Amino acid sequence: MLHRQEFLRLAAIALLAPAMAWAAPATGEPVWFGVSGPLTGQNAQYGAQWKAGFDLALEDINAKGGIHGRPLAYVFEDSQSDPRQSVGLAQKFVNDKRIKIELGDFSSPASMAASPIYQRAGLVQLGFTNSHPDFTKGGDYIWSPSVSQADAQPLLADLAVKTLGFKRVAVLFLNTDWGRTSRDVFVKAAQERGAQVVIAEGYQPDEKDFRSTLVRVRDANPDGVVLISYYPDGALIAGQVRSVGLKQPIAASGSVYSPKFIELGAAAVEGIYTNTAFFPEEPRPEVKDFVQRFRGKYGKDPDAFNAYAYDAAQIAAAALRQAGPDGDRKAVRDAFYKIKDVPSVVFGKANFDAQTRRVIGVKSIDLVVKDGKWALADTAAQKTASAGR
Repeated sequence: MLHRQEFLRLAAIALLAPAMAWAAPATGEPVWFGVSGPLTGQNAQYGAQWKAGFDLALEDINAKGGIHGRPLAYVFEDSQSDPRQSVGLAQKFVNDKRIKIELGDFSSPASMAASPIYQRAGLVQLGFTNSHPDFTKGGDYIWSPSVSQADAQPLLADLAVKTLGFKRVAVLFLNTDWGRTSRDVFVKAAQERGAQVVIAEGYQPDEKDFRSTLVRVRDANPDGVVLISYYPDGALIAGQVRSVGLKQPIAASGSVYSPKFIELGAAAVEGIYTNTAFFPEEPRPEVKDFVQRFRGKYGKDPDAFNAYAYDAAQIAAAALRQAGPDGDRKAVRDAFYKIKDVPSVVFGKANFDAQTRRVIGVKSIDLVVKDGKWALADTAAQKTASAGR
């Protein structure tokens, strides 16, 4: 007769055996997803951040058996986040029968230009950084784990008006469909919170000299400035603000949250506030685990766009597994209506609203550039609310 401790040991091994077998590394012909995003051009840093997140996710996914025993892999095509290029890449991906799902593009205008091609061809477009409120309205093959600007801009208004105390607000916005839509939502939210928007000035994506615009902002006599920008243009604006005598505090949309913003802006971005859905110093277990593994692979802390890409690959993997070993592109679309509680660094567990095809839930963490790095804002409190869309 077995000793009780030996019996328990053997029983534990027997229970672990199926999990250990399931966790055998993936082998054979890969299951492919396509990525359309910026690898060159002024938004290239976002593409580099994506790639780091994807590669870490694929290491995890493939070590645990991949997609029904096959490794998950991706093809990353450089769009420069240009709508003209994203359309051509969309056609390339839909014609490549290996591609089961597409991730990207980076900017909402680039993604939305390509959406009709993905929708007509029946290939899921997972726009994981596409916050334009209309992005997922492109059809039932268009999905996003990105929080809509309809939810994100009110949180920026909370930061600017409620936390920082802006009463007379100047807004500088990127003059694209994404920027104009974000401006409209922000202005309405700021006014609802008791602030007055004294000036709102748009600028072109390729603009470099902002001084004449900043003089108009200065003359409007705001007590705070809000940037609806990406990191390259946001850093350029910050570098010119003080030259026209503007000394007011600045808050910026979460799209500036990147180490590149500090690298480009240097001392000029010191003291600028933003908010984000992910910060590596969060105490949540899933964040700590992700940060530890990211540091081990890359020797540095991850930022939000690393986390967004990591989560997007995990969501894609969950849908591909749900679709089954022989699932076609339609089965992958159908899988998005069925997947639940997908493990997520940003959300803990990711779930989608079947009507809007967007992730459920909004998270916001207030940050400030302090001593040359991003830090939790002293007055910030993590805010979580159900989006309920």
